[in-house]
Amino acid sequence: MNGKATTTRTRLDRGRGALGPALELVHTGRAPTRAVLTAELGVTRATAGAVAAELEALGLIRVDSRPGAAAGSQGRPSHRLTVDENGPVALAAQVHADGFRAALVGLGGRIVATAPGCLEVTADPAQVLAAVVEAGAGLLRESGRRCVGAGLAVPSAVAEPDGTALNPLHLAWPAGAPVRDVFADLVRAAGIDGPAFAGNDVNLAALAEHRHGAGRGAQHLLCVATGHRGVGGALVLDGRLHTGSSGLALEVGHLTVNPAGRPCHCGSRGCLDVETDPLAFLTAAGRLPGPEVSLLQQCRDLLSDEPDDPGVRAAIEELVDRLGLGLAGLVNILNPDRIILGGLHRELLAADPDRLRAVVADRSLWGRSGGVPILACTLDHNSLAGAAELAWQPVLDDPLSALGRPLAHS
Repeated sequence: MNGKATTTRTRLDRGRGALGPALELVHTGRAPTRAVLTAELGVTRATAGAVAAELEALGLIRVDSRPGAAAGSQGRPSHRLTVDENGPVALAAQVHADGFRAALVGLGGRIVATAPGCLEVTADPAQVLAAVVEAGAGLLRESGRRCVGAGLAVPSAVAEPDGTALNPLHLAWPAGAPVRDVFADLVRAAGIDGPAFAGNDVNLAALAEHRHGAGRGAQHLLCVATGHRGVGGALVLDGRLHTGSSGLALEVGHLTVNPAGRPCHCGSRGCLDVETDPLAFLTAAGRLPGPEVSLLQQCRDLLSDEPDDPGVRAAIEELVDRLGLGLAGLVNILNPDRIILGGLHRELLAADPDRLRAVVADRSLWGRSGGVPILACTLDHNSLAGAAELAWQPVLDDPLSALGRPLAHS
């Protein structure tokens, strides 16, 4: 082996441990150039160059060999780094009370393709998941892309280590349905490569928002959202989901915000779950839910078409007050540095941001001491993107092992 080859191999050996961190930096948009990558990794320019070249050889990123200096910048312009838009994908799937959807998601959280959603979710998890996987397999065949794995988002706490849906209240699935094992078996049977994972939909939405959306840069990110039925919450600490000892942390839907309120599925009364979800909004506005579109879409249409209707305004104020009370309690317990809201809660924030922020500040100790930023989630299909993050994580941890390609030697 000549001297040049030996030097290159040495750089790659030193940089192998940096491949995963480097890929995550590009994946999350925190290393747009090789110079930033060098600084973030704390390695030499040569090692950073070798790491970037290896990730490019794996088909994961692109290195711009003809960089251009930014306007007003000084010094040598640095190579630009982007994810490879033609690279591998993860299969992502989401099931909720009003249907399901499958998608292919590349690095950077970019949704490459989606299959049309289905509006019928039966009481048999295996039947529903078989249809989801079939739709995903069809997308993969059409794309011709390599698949790194599959992730599933469900509207239920997912207990660990068993991967069971503990309380899929709005799906009519049996409690404790082994969703991860069923999903994994169907993925393997369909000939789809890579491991399979399952998680709670709001947890996964929070993970995607932290890496690619409104939560980027937060150290203690609280996410609260309501999509179709019920309310979920999630906490991301230093880039990782906080799931508790067995995956069941942050069941925020069962905080009591109105002791004399509506009966909840959990057996209590006045929980956030039934006081601030789309059905609660339609009821408070004096509207009967219809079968044409999802409850969430009916709420959005109402807020868009009749924002000044007295019943709609009263419903906004009622739900904002209930939501603010719940958020204040969470702020007192968790002390987050940012709150992001999804689904109908995002629409309520847009409808009356001052009222919501005032309720949280008035009812929380930390809110009074300076306020916690409350922002809207920004990603479309963030639960799908988060499900893909589960499948991408082994690649982010160790690209070489996950993709099965040896280091280059020259």
